[in-house]
Amino acid sequence: MKILVVDDDQVSRDTLAEMLRRFEYEVLTASNGREALETLAGNDCRMVISDWIMPEVNGLTLCRAIREGEFSSYIYIILLTVRHSRQDVIEGLSAGADDFIKKPFNPGELRVRLGTGERILSLETRDLTLFEMARLAESRDPDMAGHVDRIRHYARALGEHLATQPKFRGVIDGEYLRLLYLTAPLYDIGKVAIKESILLKEGKLTPQEYDVMKTHTVKGAEAIEAALTHRPEAAFLRMARDVALTHHERYDGTGYPQGLAGEQIPLCGRIVGLADAYDAMTSKRVYREAVDHAKARLVIVKESGRQFDPDVVEAFLAAESDFITIGNCLAERSLVPA
Repeated sequence: MKILVVDDDQVSRDTLAEMLRRFEYEVLTASNGREALETLAGNDCRMVISDWIMPEVNGLTLCRAIREGEFSSYIYIILLTVRHSRQDVIEGLSAGADDFIKKPFNPGELRVRLGTGERILSLETRDLTLFEMARLAESRDPDMAGHVDRIRHYARALGEHLATQPKFRGVIDGEYLRLLYLTAPLYDIGKVAIKESILLKEGKLTPQEYDVMKTHTVKGAEAIEAALTHRPEAAFLRMARDVALTHHERYDGTGYPQGLAGEQIPLCGRIVGLADAYDAMTSKRVYREAVDHAKARLVIVKESGRQFDPDVVEAFLAAESDFITIGNCLAERSLVPA
């Protein structure tokens, strides 16, 4: 990992840089915030360790500039400071700092805090990896461009509206919404195991071919379950498995692969199932044209209590404007703005 050290005092800067190299980090240095921003523009640094008090551009201004900048990935910021009052901490966190180290610092403390930063940055790497896995399944079908992007935004919009209902208080919180947004794109990951002659067939599938296509739910869940055996504590993998397995179940029990009904279907599967159906209807396919929002809305309302959970349908109606905006903004895109 590459770390940028920013300090106007050369001795302090060089001492810290050498310590980090002993910890086996790649190190770049800058003597002030302005120089630091120039360095960040041309280098992929994942962490910045900056002095608070510097000439030209100080540590707080540097934090704000980094948070307002357009970087390819999140930059973890540690401020070095002799200031440690409660107000100083509030001021630093408000500017965008992730952590503080009080001067003079202990090398052991520094190493532990760097480890914390690495764990946090690894979450972003995990999220990107999961999304790229979902895009791998999407890439096999040219009709599916941007589909996983829209699904995760639709799912989050539904989840946000459900969270306002008394029935779901204590069930849907910020962490649930984050996991839903993270795992929704993996709903069709099992399609990587489906033969292209079936997956990309332009005409109607035969009953035998349709039976094969339906196995993508089980195949996707099995792949994620294999990862769960190594990380049984990983909530995101449990939700990803449930989404992959149950997004084609129907509220009336006539879906697949298990014929679950009502609240036997995990909530995440009920949410992603509606999001997937909406996007499928409003997206062009080789074998049919897309329908507009109004027609998709009619189908979803008609299927309330049959294909779809009535609570999720109510959330869809409450989030209609969000769905229209998402569809319009992401219709021709495969990457999403942050």
